[in-house]
Amino acid sequence: MADRLDFQQLSFGVRRMGWIRFWIQVVLGVVVVGVLLFNNVGGSLARNAERAVGLGPGLSLTTLAFLVLLYSLWQGWLIVRTGRAIDSGARPSRGETARLIKRGLIADLLGLVFAAIGYQALAGSLFVQASMQTPGIAIGGRGMADNLAITSLEMLSVLSNTQVLFAHLIGLLFSLWLLQRIYRTS
Repeated sequence: MADRLDFQQLSFGVRRMGWIRFWIQVVLGVVVVGVLLFNNVGGSLARNAERAVGLGPGLSLTTLAFLVLLYSLWQGWLIVRTGRAIDSGARPSRGETARLIKRGLIADLLGLVFAAIGYQALAGSLFVQASMQTPGIAIGGRGMADNLAITSLEMLSVLSNTQVLFAHLIGLLFSLWLLQRIYRTS
């Protein structure tokens, strides 16, 4: 039977890891929202907005991964609350805590899948665009209108996808650590 000190240590560890996971994902989520909003507003103001049509599926999957990140953030908050409850008199069972962490783990895996497929769509679109560039025409020249140089706005879309992918990876790693900590028998 575990004594009071074991529950205090477990409570502290779960709360600490829950908070770290929560705030890392919040910061990365804010970056993703900022980049997606900037990409949306800047893309509509861009001179050649119609040529960025190939980025649509990748950005849609990035947005889906962000929505899954919001759910993962909620699960992270519930993990912090569970960590507090472990040290109280009405502590949750090991099974209840594990189910909560597993829900967050599944959400992070789903977000990783959406982000990885979105990353492939974005990279494929930018590869096709780069392969269609006219060689040797960097600045000005007669063929500038036909040159499809990759813009910084298009690179920002890849950055937003990378940020949401990293946020889900962090959530996955912390969830696995928490599961290992809960099922530790010593």
